[in-house]
Amino acid sequence: MSTQDRDQSRREFLLAGGVLALAPAPGLANRPSPTRARGYAPWKHGLVHFYDNGGSGTPLLLLHQAPMSARQFESVFAPLAARSVRAIGIDTPGFGLSDPTPFVPAIGDWVPAVTAVMDHLGLERCDVLGHHTGALLATELALRTPSRVRNLIINGPFPIDDEERRIGLERVDRKETRLEYKADGTHLTDSFMGRFRTYGPGADPRLITRYIVEKFQGFGPFWYGHHAAYQYDHAAALSRLRNRTLLLTNSGDQLNRYALRAKALRPDLDFHELAGGGADIVDQQPEAWSDAVVAFIRADSTGSRS
Repeated sequence: MSTQDRDQSRREFLLAGGVLALAPAPGLANRPSPTRARGYAPWKHGLVHFYDNGGSGTPLLLLHQAPMSARQFESVFAPLAARSVRAIGIDTPGFGLSDPTPFVPAIGDWVPAVTAVMDHLGLERCDVLGHHTGALLATELALRTPSRVRNLIINGPFPIDDEERRIGLERVDRKETRLEYKADGTHLTDSFMGRFRTYGPGADPRLITRYIVEKFQGFGPFWYGHHAAYQYDHAAALSRLRNRTLLLTNSGDQLNRYALRAKALRPDLDFHELAGGGADIVDQQPEAWSDAVVAFIRADSTGSRS
């Protein structure tokens, strides 16, 4: 996103009633992008932290990838507000500033945390978008509480087969669950370089540093996210979906092949592919991503499937 585009989004956000985001002073370089509100909702395992951009219109819940937090959506809070969307980013339990479950969670164990935020904010029905691990949570939310999900956006479908699941869980166990925390701190530099490569061309070291800090700062073990994702049967879940749904992907995402697989499984669902980018498409193409999301939301004002 260019400086000119970012400044324009900030001006539009201000005109929409948001908070003007000035360039942070060096000592405040890690401050979150301003939103109208941040807060906590109580749920059965503690508190769930959320961001609310204060935009108008039907609320859009944003569920992040693991092992990050709702700060993943900082680049689009202002663009979405400028497009009259009230975006609410939720920290999945154990990530960001949300309390974890006292057990190793499955995707479904996080659904009550999302509905707790909705109840806390007095929201009966929302549009819901999930990215990667968050896409699985968004799917399960729609299956368990279909009347509370107006439009569903699955940004990064993950319909893996049994062999892919086995390989993925072994990799999570080896690289995440049994990660060696080394006295010389090289586990941090190794994590940084792996994430730097995943981002692709144009990676900003400051941004990647924030990603890695998010990975390790959560109140729960960071491996909970990918462990839950590989346990989840998204193919079966997709077959049961009845909400109006968009399968959203980008050609450079490492999960793109699974999005194409999901498209084949459910050709009746809407499908949109952005060009390029990677796992961090929200930061890489915030305006194009926001356009795609808002276009789908506005295409059906009733929220029912056609």
